[in-house]
Amino acid sequence: MPIDPAKAVAAEPRSAEISWDHKDVQLYHLGLGAGSPATDPDELRYTLESRLHVLPSFATVAGAGMGVVGGLSAPGIDIDLTAVLHGGQSITLHRPVPAGGRAVSTSRVAAVYDKGKAAVLVLRSEASDADGPLWTSDAQIFVRGEGGWGGDRGPSERLALPDREPDKTVERPVREDQALLYRLSGDWNPLHADPEFAALAGFDRPILHGLCTYGMTLKAVVDTVLGGDVGRVRSYRTRFAGIVFPGETLRIRMWADEGRVQVTVTAVERDDAPVLADTLVAHS
Repeated sequence: MPIDPAKAVAAEPRSAEISWDHKDVQLYHLGLGAGSPATDPDELRYTLESRLHVLPSFATVAGAGMGVVGGLSAPGIDIDLTAVLHGGQSITLHRPVPAGGRAVSTSRVAAVYDKGKAAVLVLRSEASDADGPLWTSDAQIFVRGEGGWGGDRGPSERLALPDREPDKTVERPVREDQALLYRLSGDWNPLHADPEFAALAGFDRPILHGLCTYGMTLKAVVDTVLGGDVGRVRSYRTRFAGIVFPGETLRIRMWADEGRVQVTVTAVERDDAPVLADTLVAHS
């Protein structure tokens, strides 16, 4: 079997030094659609270096997101990358992400689950700087055709929707060029830029990065429910339930309760096709 679960989980973590500055943060925010209207004080918090705060989902691209890359090349893993799907993402914040800094990112395979027709790799990346831990990021990676060995199926993290109308609903347009800008933060997969490559993958045009949708959604929650205060976010998780094409519109529904916001995201133009599900932002 191309995946040896015991060997993968037992492998020594891989560490690398990462760094970022305000330009990396600003580029990431612009890739999420920040900066419109350009002179809006609420948007300048994402785009102007003198007022800059950092959306916590920046952790997924800090240092070009080496945690996932390192995990897929770990001992015990020899897989066909065309069988790989990014199934979910979570981040736990230990303190606010600074607008610039250096850190050590340590990556490992935290778990391997058997879903029958697929295996799920939990690739964990932990970042710390001189002052201590910054964040822990988990990517759930589905590998089609690699399940069925009788292993642990893993936890179920499905969330039932609240029995009421959303407290907030907003719509966020995805620009036609948004994937081209977002990929400059480090994800160079041609699926998001090259129509010929997208056709080989079964799409009639390039699709938006799932982690771009992930960041756009967190920004909407911060701006709409958390008063624009990124420091209130404690953790954020989602399951990728569908694709987004540049030029579409995201409909983001939010249910706010004490200390948490539950979210669903759909594509407006495709009859509210699911995009993100089982999405939860925990906050102070």
